[in-house]
Amino acid sequence: MKTRCIIVDDEPIARIVIKNHLLNFNNIEIVDECKNAVQAFEVLSKVKVDLIFLDIQMPQITGIDFLKTLRNTPKVIIITAYRDYAVEGFELDVIDYLLKPVSLERFMKAVNKYYQQTHTEKIKIRESPEIKEAKFIYVNENKRIRKIFLSDIMYFESMSEYVKIITKKDTFITKNSISSFEKQLASENFIRVHKSFIISVPHIKSFNSTSIELENIEIPISRTYKNAVFAGLNYNKGKV
Repeated sequence: MKTRCIIVDDEPIARIVIKNHLLNFNNIEIVDECKNAVQAFEVLSKVKVDLIFLDIQMPQITGIDFLKTLRNTPKVIIITAYRDYAVEGFELDVIDYLLKPVSLERFMKAVNKYYQQTHTEKIKIRESPEIKEAKFIYVNENKRIRKIFLSDIMYFESMSEYVKIITKKDTFITKNSISSFEKQLASENFIRVHKSFIISVPHIKSFNSTSIELENIEIPISRTYKNAVFAGLNYNKGKV
């Protein structure tokens, strides 16, 4: 019997990411997706739902307040950009609390927690090389959602309200802040080396105290980030 779930998030991109992650699971069925808590309440009043993927900051009613209104609450996995509500979320007995953007690996752990807590069989995952190896991000460019594999990205460059993403073959420009990408990729092989640049460590050819050479460009290292850069590169053999 499949697990029936709904996705509740006001951001279209966030709903797309969750739906794409769920495509890799054989025994989860998406019953509906909702833009806000009011729509979610209407769905729950009509159909049986086992699991909710829930955002917190939404118009009209927050995810936390929505949970407080429910009786016989389905299991909940919170997916949000805000760390501040984690304690309150777990006090409401949520399965897991995930920070956006959520990698497939982290998503899988949360879903497995759901199955462990509900004493059913563990999740069956479709075998795919991409699931095991290829991590990616979604960015909004020219009203289209672009999927960019992390292994292809050479560096990010800040351009005021926009960020330029340079890959091996293409360049993408998206309206965002470079700090948001720094947070998203904190656990990946990327390092902030300058207020305007984040670089991919695997693409580094050489470096010194003032700059890093990638495959076809030299990126400056600012004094502000110098110590963090060398620490991130595990360089501890003296000064360059």
